[in-house]
Amino acid sequence: MTPDQQRAVLTVCLMAAYADGVSDTERDALGRIAGRLGAGTPLDVGAINTDVLGRRPSLAELAAALPEREARQLAYEMAVGVCNADGTASAAERDFLAQVAQAFGLDAGPAQSFAQQAAAVTAAPLSGSALDGAIVATVPANGVEIDKMIVNYAILNGALELLPQSLASMAIIPLQMKMVYRIGKAHGYELDRGHVTDLLATLGVGLTSQYVEQFGRKLLGGLLGSIGGGLLGGLGSAATGAGFSFATTYALGQVAKRYYAGGRTIDAAGLQQAFASMLADAKTLQGNYAGQIAEQARSLDLGKLLAVVKS
Repeated sequence: MTPDQQRAVLTVCLMAAYADGVSDTERDALGRIAGRLGAGTPLDVGAINTDVLGRRPSLAELAAALPEREARQLAYEMAVGVCNADGTASAAERDFLAQVAQAFGLDAGPAQSFAQQAAAVTAAPLSGSALDGAIVATVPANGVEIDKMIVNYAILNGALELLPQSLASMAIIPLQMKMVYRIGKAHGYELDRGHVTDLLATLGVGLTSQYVEQFGRKLLGGLLGSIGGGLLGGLGSAATGAGFSFATTYALGQVAKRYYAGGRTIDAAGLQQAFASMLADAKTLQGNYAGQIAEQARSLDLGKLLAVVKS
């Protein structure tokens, strides 16, 4: 994709993030993410974010910048993922998505079908089955098993970051939430979705902002493709992007283990400090698993994984 096309797609993605309004904290997070995404690229993503906040761009204008149907489909898919970040798209977000589909000339049936698939993935229940061979299929019984499960989730999410399908990106946060649920259950806590979401937010892992960053990083790295499987880029190496999802998942798992093992007595500041420290360690550790991440990306059956995530 050209920089102008990437700019148009990212504009739609950020418009989706603001479609239903966001908190000041989330707005600040999106601003920081825009700055990170623009670093080392031809795009000033921070300026795109400012433009979206100050002047709601015309969808017709964006459609004109995306003459290829695959690029329009990709922009729509990214918007769907962001609008469903918290598990349920609001009425305002559904209205925005309908406007995007219409302005981009997308068939209503397939567009609605994709939105339903995305909603099922992002709102996946915390309990349920797991994918044998990729993540531990049962609640871990001890610290060693918990550590193994955390690494397996981190490798899986690193692999998902390398896949071109938009739905692969949408599965990362639900898998992180399932991991936290299993860690809590291993320590005697039956967690609900609200508790896990609050923990992620405390650590700075916002749902909307994380989706924007995942999609933006894959788009600018040339890794995203259309729902039909057509690639706008190649698979790439495990060093391209996968380190972020691996590190975030690993750090989240380790902090959750410490938090629930300690009886949930760590305050917000302590959790944030622990997460920052563990995230730095995880970024270094990721290199040790680069080969496993790449291999899992090559062999992963995304359809089977998504069915498990939604179960």
